[in-house]
Parts: sequence; structure tokens; C-alpha cells
Amino acid sequence: MDIELRFEVDEGTGGSPDDLRTLYRHLADHPELPEGARVLIRREPVRPGELGTAEVVLAVVATAAGVGQLAVAVRSWRDAVKRPTNVRLVVPAEHRDVTRPVDDALRGSGDPRRETGEEKAVGVIGRIDPDNSACVLIGVDRYYDQELPSLRAVYNNVEQLYDVLTDEDVWGVKPGRIRKVHNPRTATDLVQPIREMSDLATDTLIVYYAGHGLKDLLEDELYLSLPTSVPGQPESAVRYKAVKQAITQSRQAQRVVVILDCCYSGVAMDGAMSTATDDIRADAGVDDVRGSYLMCSAAPNRKALAPSADVCTVFTGELVDVLRHGIPESSGLTLSLGAVFREVRRRLRRDNRPQPQEQDQNQVGDLRFAHNVALRTKQTPDAAVPARETRRHRVRRGLTVTAAIIAAAAAGAAVRPGIDWWREPGGRCSPHATLLSYTDELDKLDVNGEQVTGLSAIALDGGSKLLALADNEPGRVFPLAMGDPEHLTVTARTGQTLRDQDNEPYRQGIDGEGLVIENGTGTMLVSSEHGPSIRRFRISDSREIGELPVPAALRDPPDGSAHTGRTIESLTATPEGDYLYAGWEAPLSGDGDQRGRHRLRIQRYHGEPGGDYEPDRQYAYETDAGLYLTELAVVEPDRLLALERQYVEGLGNAIRVYDVDLADAEDVTGQASLANATADVFVPSTLLFDLAACPAGGRGKVTAEEPQSNPLLGNVEGMAVGPEETSGPHRGTRLLYLVSDDNSNSVQTTRLYAFRITLPD
Repeated sequence: MDIELRFEVDEGTGGSPDDLRTLYRHLADHPELPEGARVLIRREPVRPGELGTAEVVLAVVATAAGVGQLAVAVRSWRDAVKRPTNVRLVVPAEHRDVTRPVDDALRGSGDPRRETGEEKAVGVIGRIDPDNSACVLIGVDRYYDQELPSLRAVYNNVEQLYDVLTDEDVWGVKPGRIRKVHNPRTATDLVQPIREMSDLATDTLIVYYAGHGLKDLLEDELYLSLPTSVPGQPESAVRYKAVKQAITQSRQAQRVVVILDCCYSGVAMDGAMSTATDDIRADAGVDDVRGSYLMCSAAPNRKALAPSADVCTVFTGELVDVLRHGIPESSGLTLSLGAVFREVRRRLRRDNRPQPQEQDQNQVGDLRFAHNVALRTKQTPDAAVPARETRRHRVRRGLTVTAAIIAAAAAGAAVRPGIDWWREPGGRCSPHATLLSYTDELDKLDVNGEQVTGLSAIALDGGSKLLALADNEPGRVFPLAMGDPEHLTVTARTGQTLRDQDNEPYRQGIDGEGLVIENGTGTMLVSSEHGPSIRRFRISDSREIGELPVPAALRDPPDGSAHTGRTIESLTATPEGDYLYAGWEAPLSGDGDQRGRHRLRIQRYHGEPGGDYEPDRQYAYETDAGLYLTELAVVEPDRLLALERQYVEGLGNAIRVYDVDLADAEDVTGQASLANATADVFVPSTLLFDLAACPAGGRGKVTAEEPQSNPLLGNVEGMAVGPEETSGPHRGTRLLYLVSDDNSNSVQTTRLYAFRITLPD
């Protein structure tokens, strides 16, 4: 079999412009080359990604022995030149090992690339240019069919990849050249962004998809799922061939990179994507594009009932981590796609994870892609504490620390308690939420002999004041004063003990979980899991002066079927106070859950502040898998924010905030059970942000005393949201505050967070 070796000019590496021609003359006349060897020089299109034509020297030999003789000839040319040259060698991947002597002869001693280690591999032929490339990041994280569990980590996949690819320290693609597509509803919604972004790409088009991969057993084809996809019904998903067609119809892009982090559902293929990787590679190949590179995840997703400790799926989590941190063991200042993939595969193999696969056409995997952040950091003397570090870079460094911990959790390792974390002010958590800052100043704070502990709810009392409710005995409300949310500080005044109508402290506490300040009345409403109940108190002396009715079906047994101790966890009201919303933390006994997604009830009341409230509607709400409803906050008429929480021993907390739409929602007051309710009965909700995806911000050293995938996480229970800003630089945004409950536990923290949010259109 003939072996073709291609010698090209490597622009920008010094040397003489005549090097290629002198090499050709030397080889053509060299007496040691075998008689059957062919050497010619010609002009032809340069490698994918480089426009125009250039001269190349082609040497074709028939045997390995011929390769050795060619190496001798190249070495003699290098010895005659006596200096570094600008000639490089490109060979097909399957011949790299056998042609290694020729590459060694070509590089020789004194080659700057060899001395710096920047390009040690054969065929590294340029860089994927972010300024002339385009990316589409597609993620499907929510499914309506019961056999396809939702994949909340996929949302984080897209957000984290966007952050790392736009980071100038890593790759630096401009925001206008990268598009995020969350939960496309139709095939057009999935494919059209690929077509549109391909029009921008003259260098490389990168297409990423994460979600459930489905296999048509009859046609043996790969299908990419949509939120409405149904296993066994290929027409409900998108044929991968349609994606290939959209890619190949773009003739501007010189190459394409496809990254698939998908698997078969447990029903369709027994969750065993790893056993069908070759099939996926066959389906997903993009051979008809002049240069292509495919990364394919072979990892199955978790079952719906399993707690998710990963911020991203395992494969994408490692991919993001390698790009974010770099590879310290590498000697190159830049990393090729192939180098990134091999490091991801090494880590997954080390952790006994299913192995991903790659497919490389025309050596795209050898192109320089991302900066090796690990070496760039080492070579900066003041990298640990930059003298002039922008806010953006401070955020990125915080994300890097977070990503390392996420990767550890993804590998099954808990974060060691007692680690000290140094964090700079916050950063973006999602397209709709930015962490401004947080403070631990309240943690175990002593105020006139009483500790600030057990905070379960907060309510805004003006722009910079809060009331904070403690759920421990005997039950208190602490007035708080906050500073600038960009650099959050907080002080607490003496707590006021909640008292019954006889002006006595509650003997067994009140277990208060929800708090509403009634507009213009000097009163507040406190929801309690005892009973459950909603009581009215005067703010001036914290004395109970009344109680609201709770429907019998929502009460504790024997009157109702509520889960004792997990009843009214959340309470919120409209600004005018005409509507009040109370959310139950856990399902009624007859409502249950659907594949781990708890089916809950939100009770709406109608009335007026300081006066009577009567129940008037109930809404059906379904949490994410394994999570419980912890707090509600009104943002617009018929629109709420919902705080969901989960705790798993050894893994820590999951904390997520959702945008909930009550418009046109069904009244389920008369439905005795939600167990068999159809999907359209439940109010729609959209993830606003996941606290685990926020960069760990703040000032000073903070100790993570318990296992958490992100040290920001904790037992967050309280939430308060401010009004929409109507002018100035933050027009259209709102301030959002969260508070964590330390449960009077030494290893948990009382933490106050400040966010700026925008509501999705």
C-alpha cells in the first residue's frame, strides 16, 4: 500500500520562503530514495480551514523501508540547511506511527516548535479560528413522555460550554457567533439554528447536542430527541441525517466539529449507549464535509429517581473542566481537539466510566483549538493574584475552582469538609440570573445574647431592609439592614419573639416557614407547618391577632391528607395584597409523585391586607425529580418564582429557582388526587437558574464545612424579590435575595445571597 507524505509551508514560523522548493529539489535528486518513490511539487487547495491554494511537495513511498530512506533524505536536507525551516509534514492518521522518522528528521535539533513543545504531534497545521467560526449548542433537558426522564444537567451543559467557549483565556468565540438552543420544540427549531450559524462560519462550524439519543431499530438510524419525543416513534424525534444535511449544505465552513452527548433511554435501548457506539459513529459521521471531527459520549444518564450530584453530565463536565483548566502534563501552550478528547477519555477511564469515541477526517483533531490554561497560568509570575484583574476574569477564576469540585463530585467523590475557599465577587449563573455577591455575616451571629440561626423565610421591608423569620423555638423575627447588593453586607437587630394571642411565647415553637409583610397595615403573615396554619401578627410587638382558614383536605391527618411536617413551606402575596399564595412542600398522600417529580398544590387566597382572606383556587405544581417546593415569590400577576430544594447525605444540596406561569392554569380544588393527572393540568415552569451553576463569589475565606458540589450551596429556604427597575442601567431587571437555614448546626451556614435577574420573554 502506498503511503503519501505531504510537505507544506507553515506560515509564521520563520525560515526562507524557498524552503519547500529546495526540499523538493533535494528529494527529487537524492540517490538514497528507492526507485519506486515518487516526489512531485504542485499547487493545490490548502488544508481545510485555509482559503486559497499553495505549493506542496508530495512524496509517495510503497513500504516502511521506503519511509526510512525518505527520512535519511530529509535529514540530509536539514543538515545542509543548518537552520530551522518553515516546512511541516502532514500524513493520514493511520500512517503517523510509521512515518514518525520522517517527522523527526524534518524537525531536527533547534526547531523552535520542538524546543517549546508547542507542537510535538505530526500534522498540527494551524488553529481553529474563533473569529471566523460559529457554534450551535443544543440541549434538551425536559421531556413530556414518562419513559424519557428529564435531564436537568443538560441545561448546565449548554450554559457551561457557552461560558468556556466565549472565554478569551480558553478559545474566545464572540457572543454573536455562538447560539444556545434550549429545548427546541420542533425539528425546525433544532435544525434552523445550525443553518443560520453555518452562514457565519468560514473556518469551522461546531455543533453540540445533549439529550436523549434514540435508535430506530428497523432503519438502524440515530435520532435526536425533542421534548415531545416518544420512544418507539421515530417521527417524534429528529433524524440525525437531517442535521448532517443542514451541515453539508453550508459550503462556507471548511470543516465541522460535532459533539454528541446523548444516549438511549432505558426503555428504548436498556440505557446502553456504550454497546452501540459504533452504530452512532456510523450514523453521525460527516464524511461529506471536507474536514470533520466527531466526539461521541458513550455514557448512560442517571435514572430519574437517582439524585444528581453533577452540575453537567459526566462527559460534558469533564470536557468543560479540561478546557477550563487545561492539561498541566502537556508541554503545549495550545491544545488540539484530539488532545482535549484524549484527556477526557483518560479521566473517564480512570474513574471506570464508559468510554467516549472520536472520529477524525482529514486530521481536524490535530488543529490547535484552545489555549492550555494550565501552562498559561504557570508562566504568569503573578497569576495567583493578578495586579489588574477585571471583574470578568475574577468570575472566571471562581468558575474554575467550582468546576474542579463539580468534576470530583461527578467522579463519585464528595468535597472534603473544611476546605477553605477564596472567592471574588460573583458572576452569571444563567442567561437570566447573575450572582452579585453574598455574605456570611449572619452565621451564628450573637445579637444581645441570642444567635441568628434557623432562618427559613425573608420578606423585603423597603429597598434595603428585610424581616427574617427563624423557624426554631420559640420562633423569632429578626430585622435586617442590607448594604449595596453588589458588595453585600448585612446587620441584624434584636429578634422579636413571636407570641400567641395571650401574649405568651409558643411553648413548642411555631415552626414558621413562610413570611409576608402586609401592605400598609403594620401586620405580617406567618405560615407554620404545625397544623398547618397561617397566622397574622402585629409587627410592632409580634403578637398574634388572627388566623386564616386552611382547607380541610390540605391539613394534617386525620382532618386532611397532608404530609405531617411538610406542609405550608412557602408564602407570598401580590404587591397590592389582593392575592396570597401558599405552597405545600410535599404531596398530599393521594397526589404522590411521577418518576420522582413531586405533585404538589399551591393554594391561592383572595382578600385584602389586614382583613379576611378566603381560599379561591388551587394550582397543581410538579417539581423537578427529587426536589421539594421551598418558597414562592410573586413577580407579576399570575407569575411566580418557585424555589426548589433537595438534600442528599454525602452529596449536599440542590437549589434551583423556576419561573412559574399561572395564566390560564386549571383550578384543581375539586380534584381529590393528582396522581393520574395529565401533564397539561400542571402549571408550566422554566428553570431560571441553578445555584450550583453560579460562580462562587464573595470576599475572604469561606469554609465548606459539609460536602457540596459547589461551596455556594447550602440549605436555602428563604427568597424575596424586589420590583422591576424601570429606569437606569438596570432597567428591566430585579433584585432577588436568598437566605440559607443553618438548622442551628455547626457544619451548616447562614448565608444571604444577592442576585440580579431578568424574566424570560
